[in-house]
Order: sequence, then C-alpha cells, then structure tokens
Amino acid sequence: MHDNLDATFDTDSPETGYELTESALISVDYIAPPAAISDYVTTLYHFRCDEAHIRDIQPASIGHLAIFPYGKGVMHFRAGHRDPNHEVAMMTPLSTANPIVVDGPFHAIGAALTPLGWAALTGLHAGEHRDRLHPARDILGDDAQRLGDALNAGYRDGSMSGKDCALALADFIAARVRPVNPRHAGLIKVINNWLGSALNPELSALIDKAAYSERQVQRLTERYFGLPPQALARKYRALRAAALLSFPSLTPEYEAELGEAFFDQSHMIREINLFVGRTPARLRNPDNPYLTEMIDPKNLRELG
Repeated sequence: MHDNLDATFDTDSPETGYELTESALISVDYIAPPAAISDYVTTLYHFRCDEAHIRDIQPASIGHLAIFPYGKGVMHFRAGHRDPNHEVAMMTPLSTANPIVVDGPFHAIGAALTPLGWAALTGLHAGEHRDRLHPARDILGDDAQRLGDALNAGYRDGSMSGKDCALALADFIAARVRPVNPRHAGLIKVINNWLGSALNPELSALIDKAAYSERQVQRLTERYFGLPPQALARKYRALRAAALLSFPSLTPEYEAELGEAFFDQSHMIREINLFVGRTPARLRNPDNPYLTEMIDPKNLRELG
C-alpha cells in the first residue's frame, strides 16, 4: 500500500472535492451498537441524502461494513486510485480523509468498527489492506453478500427501516467475530490508552507499557491499526484536535494542549485537513453534519 501520507492530493479539485452538500439536505442517525459487540463496533449509522449529486469527505477511520441501497459513486484516495461504493461493501481502514462523489439519492447504512473489531471480523492485516472500498463478499464471503442484498431489498420495499438494517449488520458481526490472540488484544488496549494519553504521546511511553520489543510494537501496530505508531499518533492527534475545535468553547487547559501539540497554527490546519478533510474554521460549519458526528468524542471512545 502507499505509505506517503503527504502525497499530492487536491481535495478542492472539480473532480473530487468542491462544493460539499449542505447540511439541510443530509440526515444522519447514529444507533448505539448492542452491548455484546461494543468492543468491536464504535457506532451504527443511517445516512440519507436525496439530492441528485452528493459530495462529502470521509475522515480517516478504521474499517466499516456498509450497505448502499441507493446511490452510485466513488471514493477518491490519496494514492491516486478510486473505488466504487459496492452495494454491500467493506471500507478498509483509512489512513487519511477521502472525498466521496455520488449520484443520488444516496442512502448508506453501516457499522464503524474498532481496531479490535476489524481484526476479529476480517482477520486481515490493516496496513496491507488499508485505503480501499471492496465488495463485502471479497472479505467476508457470500454470506455477507446475501445478507446485504436482502437488507437492501427490504429497505427499498419499505419492509425494513434503516435501524432494522443496521441492527441486522450488528447481528452478523456478532456471529462472525473470532477471538484475537489475547496478547495482541492486550496490546490493542495499550495502544488505545497510549493514543488517548496526550495529543503528542511519546513512542517511548508505548514501548515501556507494551510486553513486546520496539520492532514488534511497530509491526503489530500497523497490523491492527493500519499505520505504524508515530504515523498513527499523528492521525489521532488531528482527529482529537478536530474534536476539541468543534466544541463551542475550549478550556484554557485544552487551548494550551493544542498549542503545544503542533509547530504552529498553519501546521495544525494542514494536519486536520489531511486527516479530517476540513480546515478548523469549517469544523463547526452547519453544512458538515456527517463530519461533525464522525469526529465527535463519543466516536473516538476507544481512546479513553
């Protein structure tokens, strides 16, 4: 996979970014996952926009299992490739923010996975498979495709609501997750805690707490999170900074932490734009409801 997070990529080009769809035209419902899969799924969601053309930006994230009963489009990736939104899809972990362009109406129903959830559901190396949008069949087999086809059909004919479909995806995940190596699962928790300990956590602090050598920590972090530790910390620094900046006001403590986390304001703006897809001035823009929800602290809860 492409390792250069700073490769040239114009999110304001006519083909990928430009005018983002207004909030009044978009509806997003977030559904709490059942307790049985709360370690594996951050949130369930139901996204709807009935415009003829939809443009938005998906922030950097872990993988998603999703269905698209309405809408045909593409996700544009920083490495230069693009993938269509298959009707039953697995979005692999995203290392940066990526624009989406869809011919609507566009309805999406899915489950946002935690790092542990990605591993337990797919068994795949997150770093080797990141930044793609695949047919779910290719990763989860024919059962996933059959379920997704049935859910899409039920949603289209009105016999199933978006919440019904989301909970059916949750049931599928609950039945399909498999145990992760206990030591590796323990390391995932250590990494989550490390990422949540500061906006700029020191690598040495992670190595001190991990029951592995530095080389093993590097390798296993990329396997489960999609990026090596320092790049991962950079990604979550931007996501957490964006979440803080989306608040109506900041405490002096948070303002000081943000000031110390980046070289200067322009550096912070570039980093947030790279991983979140917006500049700080636009984070609380009412025209960006999907973005506002996806960077809400509750959706970064694995960081503590």
